[in-house]
Amino acid sequence: MYDSVPNGRMGSVTLVPLMCNVSLSVGGALLANNLVKEFAKLFVQLNMQGVDMCKKSRSMIPQPMGVITAAVYLIILFVFIPAPFYRWIYDSEPMFPYHRFVEFLSGVLSICCMVFLGFADDVLNLRWRHKLLLPSIATLPLLMVYAVNSNSTSVVVPIQLRSLLGPVVNLGILYYVYIGMLAVFCTNAINIYAGINGLEVGQSLVIALSIAVFNFIQLMRLESEVSFHLFSLYFTVPYVFTTAVLLRWNWYPAKVFVGDTFCYFSGMLFAVVGILGHFSKTLLLLFIPQVANFLLSLPQLFHIIPCPRHRLPKYDPSKDRLTYSVTRFKARDLSQLGSRIVGWFQKLGLIAVKEEVEDGEQVLECSNFTLINLALKLFGPTHEEALALILISLQVVCSLLAFFLRFYLAKFFFHVVE
Repeated sequence: MYDSVPNGRMGSVTLVPLMCNVSLSVGGALLANNLVKEFAKLFVQLNMQGVDMCKKSRSMIPQPMGVITAAVYLIILFVFIPAPFYRWIYDSEPMFPYHRFVEFLSGVLSICCMVFLGFADDVLNLRWRHKLLLPSIATLPLLMVYAVNSNSTSVVVPIQLRSLLGPVVNLGILYYVYIGMLAVFCTNAINIYAGINGLEVGQSLVIALSIAVFNFIQLMRLESEVSFHLFSLYFTVPYVFTTAVLLRWNWYPAKVFVGDTFCYFSGMLFAVVGILGHFSKTLLLLFIPQVANFLLSLPQLFHIIPCPRHRLPKYDPSKDRLTYSVTRFKARDLSQLGSRIVGWFQKLGLIAVKEEVEDGEQVLECSNFTLINLALKLFGPTHEEALALILISLQVVCSLLAFFLRFYLAKFFFHVVE
């Protein structure tokens, strides 16, 4: 796989596994399309379905169909396992790269664990504290393999800070804390940036395509990192094909819901390729909208501002448009910090706030703290499909910005940009 790259360059020994991976992905996409169609009926029979709250009909939609494409994805990887190592299996090459083989298996294991735990969440409706714990458990195989194989915990310091910290800082155990937190963030960031047809799958597909583009760029630029980016492509390409199929079914008007299973599966996949592919910082740049949504949501996630059970956009059936949803609370129920946050966010134009007096008490009504509601505040009442296109277009623009930051702006902070 990695060690099969002669002198770090791409050749037939790397193209053959990659072509095999693409072929399996195409077959997997066709299989996933048929399975989603067949299992959708079964899920309805088993009462595994949810209400599409942003439609006049409020029809019942089968969920979580993300488990179907996740299962097909895993089958593709299982069948693909021998391909990167065929030189050692059939040509009796010496020095089988066991450490690379273990990396591959640990990535598959972490994704398997997250798919299982995500499906458990869909079925059991777990609490948020459990949702934060589950990715930490699923990341353990990754952390163990990274510690044994790489154990690289040093980071390069920006030029502006080297007089204080030196050129390199060894973070030690803090680096593993960072990796664990990255996995938790990736899995939950997609989950909380959701609520309209096609958004979860659309944003994930854009991120995956951006990762694939980054991998191909690095394959052409850096001979020394060919192995890491091939690893990432082996995991990412099947995901792109199976997710494209799922987007077809989940796009407006959705015929299936993907469920938390898909969000957890996607987040863990991105964490796996970012960590074992050694581009975790670049990965975070591709999550700009998710980071923005997370930061915007923090006051409600920590209950500084009252947080309703669902923060989905409000549907106006008379106009078939979505408007921002709101949370109502008495002004006296807010802490001093909460009052300041509402004031700051209102001045920045991040939320809409209305003040009323009911029974002699001041009542505040403000839009929920999410990027979706912020978009509706800025653009006004919007059709669901148009809103999905706006947010996915934002994801594309942010990916382009991430590439600019990664390859051009970084030159102002580091002497060498790899």
